[in-house]
Amino acid sequence: MARMNIDGLEVQVVRKPIKNMYLRIKPPNGDVVISAPRRMSERTIVDFVRGRRRWIDDHIRDMARARQRSGLNAGDAGDRGQAGAVDSAASVTFSWTDERKHQAAANINAALPTLLAHWGPIIGRQPAHITLRIMTSRWGSCTPKTGRIRLNLQLGLMDPRFLEYVLVHEMTHLWASGHGTEFQRRMSIYLPNWRQLRRELNACVVW
Repeated sequence: MARMNIDGLEVQVVRKPIKNMYLRIKPPNGDVVISAPRRMSERTIVDFVRGRRRWIDDHIRDMARARQRSGLNAGDAGDRGQAGAVDSAASVTFSWTDERKHQAAANINAALPTLLAHWGPIIGRQPAHITLRIMTSRWGSCTPKTGRIRLNLQLGLMDPRFLEYVLVHEMTHLWASGHGTEFQRRMSIYLPNWRQLRRELNACVVW
């Protein structure tokens, strides 16, 4: 296990034979643990943590409040046993509060006009309608026949470049429905670094 200090946040990094990166906040102290593929670069891990920083800080604060309510001191979890620690960690999930939904939607809606004005002429097509949704398995989707694009609301709480990438990705589907040669050719013209953006985004956790 290695330790990294990312913008003042202590992170434990465990390398495993896995394909994706996973984040866990361990109770009761809010220790941040990243499980990462063995060959993943430190830069990708740093970008991943920075993109999740608001989520991480929220959960660390939630755990601190829970400790205060229960009277549990940091380090008092040792007598609980391993099973209790695993169960507690597994229960830590992101909670979509009304405030977070509003903020995420506001951030996306504020960015969309500029993004569409920029990318519409470049791509040559505009979506007929854009819907924001809470998605659990994807960042966006497009129905080329109707021109409808759906964006994951989570993008409004992440690095703005991910919103731009997903929007361009879905708008490109207005020309190419799959991810074949034509789609890749167009993406390489629009966003030459799109593969790197895809790797970084796919390393993030969909809430």
